[in-house]
Amino acid sequence: MLNHFTSHTVERDGVPLHTRIGGEGPPLLLLHGHPQSMAMWHRVAPTLAKHFSLVLMDLRGYGDSARTAADAAHHAHSKREMARDAIAVMAHHGFHRFDVLAHDRGARVAHRLAVDHTNAVRSLLLLDIAPTLAMYEQTGEAFARAYWHWFFLIQPPPLPEALIDANPARYVRSVMGSRHAGLAAFDPAALAEYERCAAQPGTATSICEDYRASATIDLEHDRADIAAGRQLSQPLRVLWGEHGTVARCFDVLALWRERAVNVSGHSLPCGHYIAEEAPDRLIAEALSFFQTVQKEQP
Repeated sequence: MLNHFTSHTVERDGVPLHTRIGGEGPPLLLLHGHPQSMAMWHRVAPTLAKHFSLVLMDLRGYGDSARTAADAAHHAHSKREMARDAIAVMAHHGFHRFDVLAHDRGARVAHRLAVDHTNAVRSLLLLDIAPTLAMYEQTGEAFARAYWHWFFLIQPPPLPEALIDANPARYVRSVMGSRHAGLAAFDPAALAEYERCAAQPGTATSICEDYRASATIDLEHDRADIAAGRQLSQPLRVLWGEHGTVARCFDVLALWRERAVNVSGHSLPCGHYIAEEAPDRLIAEALSFFQTVQKEQP
């Protein structure tokens, strides 16, 4: 999928990262969620490419990017390291200041990217997340039941890895099919792509390490930001699915207003997978938000 975008491999510190680039206009970085890849943007990228120079990136451990070895502190899969990947990818393509559209895990990377590299990120549009620290600290029964994988994946190895590796396609379908729209929301070719990538050697380890990092080192970084009074200074738009777990369990806008100074947002009539469930709505929101920002901050 996305074959009309040019494929590249960008290496940072020995980690090959798969990217695709296409379109014309101001640079816009797209970061995907779990357990997906850049293929999740297939319904919105062709239209956005008429207005932006798009850079699509597979996060380390996902898609066709490298699977990175685990380490005791989960440093290699921290959102800080993934944010550095994004900076390297954008610099490779000649972009040193850009906007970001990101979903799910990619949105958590985008949050860290915007905090750590303030001058590089002009604005960001995040899909269906509240801040990671707030979600862990405010976990209740409804959230734990719906986001069971958050707590399954952080268990010590090798059990989570072994269960995923036993049937990667079943894992992908179990996570994605349990949401509001079920599996019917996904193009069969996109679903096949997610399953293909999940079956690559090392994927289970990377997935687990991504979540272990979010429950450990990433929270340390978030707490350090709060202690230092660091907030997102860029324009931030947040969108969430009105039928999703995040909407049911958290006050999304209020939580982001604790972490950023310029926040707007609202729900959309869909579930978690906004780019695939409500692509036309997302395109309209993205064009409106980013083009307004570009007029105000040329």
